[in-house]
Amino acid sequence: MSRRPILADIAAVAGVSKGAVSYALNGRPGVSPATRERILAIAAEMGYVPNRAARSLSVSSAQAVGIALRRSARTLGIEPFYMELISGIEAALSTDAYGLTLQIVDSVEEELEVYRRWWGERRVDGVLLCDVGVEDRRMAVVAQLGLPAVTVGGPVEGSPVPTVWHDDAEPCREVLDYLYVLGHRRIARVGGMSHLLHTAVRDAAFDRAAAALDFEAVATVHGDYTGEQGTRLTRRMLTGPERPTAIVYDNDVMAIAGLGVVHELGFAVPRDLSVVAWDDSLLCRLTHPALTALSRDTHSYGATAAEVLLRVIGDRSAQADPAGLSVQCPRPQLTPRASTGAAPQPMPARAQPSRPR
Repeated sequence: MSRRPILADIAAVAGVSKGAVSYALNGRPGVSPATRERILAIAAEMGYVPNRAARSLSVSSAQAVGIALRRSARTLGIEPFYMELISGIEAALSTDAYGLTLQIVDSVEEELEVYRRWWGERRVDGVLLCDVGVEDRRMAVVAQLGLPAVTVGGPVEGSPVPTVWHDDAEPCREVLDYLYVLGHRRIARVGGMSHLLHTAVRDAAFDRAAAALDFEAVATVHGDYTGEQGTRLTRRMLTGPERPTAIVYDNDVMAIAGLGVVHELGFAVPRDLSVVAWDDSLLCRLTHPALTALSRDTHSYGATAAEVLLRVIGDRSAQADPAGLSVQCPRPQLTPRASTGAAPQPMPARAQPSRPR
């Protein structure tokens, strides 16, 4: 080889990523002992000599924070929650002259590989972990890497990294109490993805709240936060034998898509059906009728997560007490609007759209 070998050359021969080569050469965790020895032997055989200038740069601050999201770019572009969350994160980071590195991934394994590469190449100084799962191993992995991190969502019992979270349980009770007072006894919920922690918290909270009240039925089905799922699941509910008198959606996108189905089938909102959306947004206020929603300051939520991460980056010793840095943000508040009203008595067998005579 006429030129000096670089990490990519060693990675190609060893059949591993550049990040793995970096871990092995720098004595960092993230590769097995056998892989480390093989990489070191290949590097020695190739005559690899570290670039001192590059090495000096690699240990300095990257002035960047990373987020890897397991969402499609298309979904991310239309989901108000993440648009507001990222806006809040960037606002907080900019005050410290930090940038945001965002990457879309398909799986947890790909996400973790991104973190290893970012950290091995010193492309970020820390990461924000979103979409916290019921059984989530990402916190343990980033802690082992020594990569500063904060989870956005929780609470996560025993997490080795700080958590910024909302109470998802109390709003469930508030919504069911509100609908019960309006006379609704058959409630349906279109929840989020079942493997997510906040979905599991809401599932359990709805069950507890429903058990304390005299409902005929409270049923939950799970979607994926997309409009397509909101449409499909709403149509199934409203064409089944036991139609609900109210539907609660776990995000605004599914709620707005569901509202379209309600109109399509000839039902009137809120005369025949009441609709409630989680995550209030401008979209909820522009629909007809405007949607009753659980409102929270998502921009502030993102800013708080970024501020906690910057504290961890600035004081690495703070990682020894993740619970001490964790923050519970104000819980969502119910904002009644025109999409909710008294339950129909009784629910019509089928509402037909009016036809011209």
